[in-house]
Amino acid sequence: MHEILTLQLGQRANYLATHFWNLQESYFTYNGQEESPVDHDVHFRPGIGADGSETYTPRTLIYDLKGAFGTLRKNNALYELAEDLAPGQGLWDGKEIRQELVPIPLSDYQKSLDAGSPAPQLSSETVRFWSDYNRVFYHPRSIVQLNDYELNSAIMPFEDWNLGEDLFNELDKEHDLLDRDVRPFAEECDQLRALQIFTSSDDAWGGFTARYVDRLVDEYGKKAVLLWAIEDGRRIHQTAKLKRETNKARSVYSMSPEATMYTPIIDPPSRLPSTIRVDNNSEWYTSALTSIAMESITLPTRLRPYQNFESLLAGDDSTRRIFELQASIVPPAKDHRNVQRQASKQPNKVESCKSGSMVRTEFDLDFTYDSGSNKSHVLNQVQVLRGLEPDDKEEELAEADLGFVRKMRVYKSEPMFHRFHTPLQYPLLDSFPSDMITLSMPENKLSIISALTTSTRTAEKIKNLESVAGRLITVDERENLVNGLGEIRESYETGWISDSDFDDD
Repeated sequence: MHEILTLQLGQRANYLATHFWNLQESYFTYNGQEESPVDHDVHFRPGIGADGSETYTPRTLIYDLKGAFGTLRKNNALYELAEDLAPGQGLWDGKEIRQELVPIPLSDYQKSLDAGSPAPQLSSETVRFWSDYNRVFYHPRSIVQLNDYELNSAIMPFEDWNLGEDLFNELDKEHDLLDRDVRPFAEECDQLRALQIFTSSDDAWGGFTARYVDRLVDEYGKKAVLLWAIEDGRRIHQTAKLKRETNKARSVYSMSPEATMYTPIIDPPSRLPSTIRVDNNSEWYTSALTSIAMESITLPTRLRPYQNFESLLAGDDSTRRIFELQASIVPPAKDHRNVQRQASKQPNKVESCKSGSMVRTEFDLDFTYDSGSNKSHVLNQVQVLRGLEPDDKEEELAEADLGFVRKMRVYKSEPMFHRFHTPLQYPLLDSFPSDMITLSMPENKLSIISALTTSTRTAEKIKNLESVAGRLITVDERENLVNGLGEIRESYETGWISDSDFDDD
């Protein structure tokens, strides 16, 4: 088995991850149904509930601030233990004075799930927390509340990158977070494959994650680290914007060299097609849109048969680790015949190409950059087509050695390209905004083209971060940060040649 352990760090990360887990839960099939193409053991773990029954819960750790979990309880219906009605006498013999916060009432959506009745339609007003549209049960060990800071606090906002770094160091010194939180999940795995991390990179969670990644890489250095770095795409005051830019600079410098994949995600993207409507003030809306691309591009990591997705991200030398996330929703009129044609074909297929003819630069949704991509040079691209077959037929299947394909790419100065396609479409659940997609959707499912791309656009973005860091970062940190960003930027510039290109000379 090739398991993936997920870490969810912060409010925005948990909004996106909740959509992700709802989708994974929807792929389950039961008695009498055809076997799901999704291998659930990749992301879910078996266990035993409080009553001795078998359970199946996400293999994840959920970190958030005090007040951010909403109605989600640490002990749910699967693991709820009876309270000790006659606790032993403690050292304190005096009277106890208990102060309890007023409990947050369950949303109507959660009440319907508990009752097994049809779910009411969700809206921006009814979704108060990410737990309001959550459809899965979590193991009690998955819930980690950080009580040092409170959600949306005006007195102690969790915004400065250094606050997150300091908080992790304090907690790790007191508890050893890897031993307490990560190791119990990791030791349950037969063959831990990767660590998937959802986080925000432009606030204090960036600093918290950077130190966490350091510890994870030290402990699990041979495992892939797939990192989704969420950035707030809404317009804000210039002073707050500059603070976020410095936070992003620190995050890119600290985490992108350590991670196997570092993907900045602008939430929400600045440009939207006319077929998509999003409430930019609702994280439930914007994270749902992001989930379309994010969940689709990672689909090969959990489909049968096993796919070595991480090696496809490596490119020609495994040096460029910052990726762009992009996607397009294919209208039903264009993909209907392709979907029907796939029914009798091999369900999942991955292809490599030694030419750049199928590299795609135009997408309806670009989650990483504000500017267009017409002038960029693509260095590596991994595509996932779900619900449709590729139009071109003259393709070379990836039966050849991957190393040979990479050498040919370097020899011809062409981008590395891999494409994966599957008939499994993206399901629109009742936890998804019902009015976001204006297209006609048969069976409430979407056909998606999604991609992870490395290109020369990354150099331009890092150059902007260098400029901000050079002006705003303190002197004792500035030199290392600016020089480090400069080294990262150089590997994405046209004409850059790595030392590995001369290995055979």
